[in-house]
Amino acid sequence: MANDNSTIKRFESFFEGFIFWSRWVQAPLYTGLIIASFFYLYKFFEELLYMVKYTTMWNETKMMLSILGLVDISMVMNLVVMVTIGGYSIFTSRIDVDMHDDKPLWLEGLDAGQLKIKLATSLASISGVYLLKTFIDYRNEVQKTSPEGIVIEIVIHMVFIVSALLLSQTEKITHSYHAAHAPNVKSGHDDEDHEH
Repeated sequence: MANDNSTIKRFESFFEGFIFWSRWVQAPLYTGLIIASFFYLYKFFEELLYMVKYTTMWNETKMMLSILGLVDISMVMNLVVMVTIGGYSIFTSRIDVDMHDDKPLWLEGLDAGQLKIKLATSLASISGVYLLKTFIDYRNEVQKTSPEGIVIEIVIHMVFIVSALLLSQTEKITHSYHAAHAPNVKSGHDDEDHEH
């Protein structure tokens, strides 16, 4: 009976070790995202060169749409970096960059919940850029001085005000989360003072 228990324990230990090791299956996915980001970098400079080539022929609206396209690419790149570094450090292996001078601020106290909030915020921002491009395209199809054009301008304004309010509320929740999970250093000092 003791032998059976020992065998089960050894198998359990091996199986749990195997499950823990399985987190490395994600590593090739993050490597693929890094490779994909280089292709996206190429796309960015392709768009930039295209803009430089035709900048004298374009009007202000066309130029704005082109710049928004570049902004969109940079925001998607930020999202890829966030998923790659954040996902790897949370789900695969801790990246030891605590003492590094260039450690990004968003990595401070990052956990799975925080990463989801940051990803959701980034996706909302990317969606906002697409929405703005769509509004600008549509606005060009109607007369700006017409009643419909004025309604479109108001809708654009209201959508971005509501988006800004929602994002600021998300930031507030994020800061509250950080404050709740931060170590209470002051109370620790107070305890020491009471002991003395």
